[in-house]
Amino acid sequence: MQPPALSLVIPAYNEEKRLPVSLARIADWLGSRPPASPAEVIIVDDGSSDRTAAVAEKTAAGLGLPFRVIRLPRNLGKGAAVRAGVLEARGNHVLVTDADLSTPIEEVDKLLAAGAPVAIGSRGVDATLVKQRQSLFRVASGKLFNGLVQLLVVSGIRDTQCGFKLFTADAAHEVFTRATVDRFAFDVEALLLARRLGYHIAEVPVLWFNSPDTRVGFGGGLEAFAALFRIRRRVSRTMRAHPAPPKG
Repeated sequence: MQPPALSLVIPAYNEEKRLPVSLARIADWLGSRPPASPAEVIIVDDGSSDRTAAVAEKTAAGLGLPFRVIRLPRNLGKGAAVRAGVLEARGNHVLVTDADLSTPIEEVDKLLAAGAPVAIGSRGVDATLVKQRQSLFRVASGKLFNGLVQLLVVSGIRDTQCGFKLFTADAAHEVFTRATVDRFAFDVEALLLARRLGYHIAEVPVLWFNSPDTRVGFGGGLEAFAALFRIRRRVSRTMRAHPAPPKG
């Protein structure tokens, strides 16, 4: 079977209210694209306590979306959900996007145009594209986090945490078969793995609208900070065990 041009991977935890709107936007966008660019939508229910999976199935089917719903047995974390979805993806490109579409789905064309094996949406390149801002506390926390990321883990990337990342199929497979971080610092690990594997990472400015109903609580933020001190050591150990194959 011919693989789709694009796989959209959407991690979802207690998203029964926001998913119908987001899936409708995705359906409208896909309907405007040429038939020669088919896509698949993979929704990963991260052990939700609400009706996320059932709502996703009913909504996607009603919209005529080519979709799959993966149900994790319990809440394992966003990183685990993304990993499960990416490793099930069949597309030539794999987009990881948040369930609330804080970055509009149309912005994927900017990532595709970058022509890189890894292209990430960024709020740090052009601040004028951030249309709804976070609280001052979250902005300050984000700057501190990024400073530590650049110092300790992966330098030269101004925004590792925007939930809008595109991988070629090969890059997605190589990165996420090695990834181990289950919760909010998974983005940092994925980008460090991509760099260690020799993939160019393009940081692309994208539109972004803050969602006040964030899933990242204070505890999750602290966990992400703590994880930075483990990621570099863990990735080094992973790369020794599973070195990158030579690239032609």
